Amino acid sequence: MKFLKTLAVISIFFSLSCKKEQKTIQPSNESTSIFYFIRHAEKDRSDSTNQNPHLNKQGSLRAEKWNDVFKNISFDAIYSTDYNRTRETAAPTASKNNLELIIYNPKTIDISKFLSDNEGKHVLVVGHSNTTPDFVNKILGSETYEDIDDSNNKNLYIVTKTGNTISSNLLFIE
Repeated sequence: MKFLKTLAVISIFFSLSCKKEQKTIQPSNESTSIFYFIRHAEKDRSDSTNQNPHLNKQGSLRAEKWNDVFKNISFDAIYSTDYNRTRETAAPTASKNNLELIIYNPKTIDISKFLSDNEGKHVLVVGHSNTTPDFVNKILGSETYEDIDDSNNKNLYIVTKTGNTISSNLLFIE
């Protein structure tokens, strides 16, 4: 009986000394935008004079792979340059998201307008070995990334913008 009383006292002591901590998370008034940047998939190089080639077989498979990589992301917009290879890379993901491609010119795009038009959205941007890192750098406001090697179709840049805070990650997707 003495043991039970002691156990009861210890239990009461621990229950009184254990403090529940509740933390209230305040919702942010700032929206978060997430931008996914990729270079077009492998292009047909059989005709070196063709300035607008289509994807080759490996490129078509990679376009489908990108679609699989992005399967759990619900995109609000998908941007592509006006070339066969970029449109074909973006097409499977655009189709899955029931979106029309937004054609952009990397030489004339207004970064401030792009950011304001896509505030709070998930956006995929498909470009080229030089335009993709350049676009990311313009959003970041720094020369963080170099041009992509011509044999590399694996880079995935993820840029997150919340308020005035911008961060980026570079992943390599086989």
